[in-house]
Amino acid sequence: MVKLGVKDLSISYAGECVLEGVNFDIREHEIFGIIGPANAGKTSFLKAINRMDMFNTEMTVDGEIKFNSVDVSKIRNVYGLRRRIGVVFPLPVGLPLSIYDNVALAPRLGGQKNKAELDIIVERCLTRAALWDEVKDRLDSLGSMLSGGQQQRLTIARALSQDPEMLMLDEFSIAVDPVTTMRIEDVLKELRSEVTIILVTNLVQQARRLADRTAFFLGGRCVEVGVTEDLFTGEVQDQRTRDYVEGRFG
Repeated sequence: MVKLGVKDLSISYAGECVLEGVNFDIREHEIFGIIGPANAGKTSFLKAINRMDMFNTEMTVDGEIKFNSVDVSKIRNVYGLRRRIGVVFPLPVGLPLSIYDNVALAPRLGGQKNKAELDIIVERCLTRAALWDEVKDRLDSLGSMLSGGQQQRLTIARALSQDPEMLMLDEFSIAVDPVTTMRIEDVLKELRSEVTIILVTNLVQQARRLADRTAFFLGGRCVEVGVTEDLFTGEVQDQRTRDYVEGRFG
């Protein structure tokens, strides 16, 4: 089943094109990797899915992005869309709240007032983010007092608190140590059965470890999409893909 369909997508800022002619589908319950050097259009692609163009008058999105077969540009309730698509940014974005309230905030905003239900949600999300055992005895502590790796997992827990159908991660390991990176990778493997995951990463081996299929972005275009392992074993349509994954440029 197609979870996200992209057709003839182009993105520009103040008239300058940063991504053009993108066409591919992302399937339900797969980890879909997006690799490529800086300024290839990867983050802009995520912003278009999440309708960030609404808050940037210079950003223009043309073409079609369909989430569950519905064109996201036609969705009036953008906040409702964002509840279904969680986002984890490169650097942990901890709210100035306790660990508990970081996770409980979105459910509360959605109308959940029952403390017992909130307790269940908080424990479930922190467990899914592999953080519960480390923080269960200090839920009232500020989230900002956690280590960088713990804050990134808290960000994932917060994204999961809205029970999203899709989770987008943009360079999640950029400020995280290797051990924590591997822990988060294990979390993502487990989450695959529950949510569709889009993984933007500059670490090609991370894409190889995690992604079922991978798209290679370069110079504002999607060069190709393929089964991830095929891209790493030479089964490529474009020599530039092979050169990138083998580290010849980037």
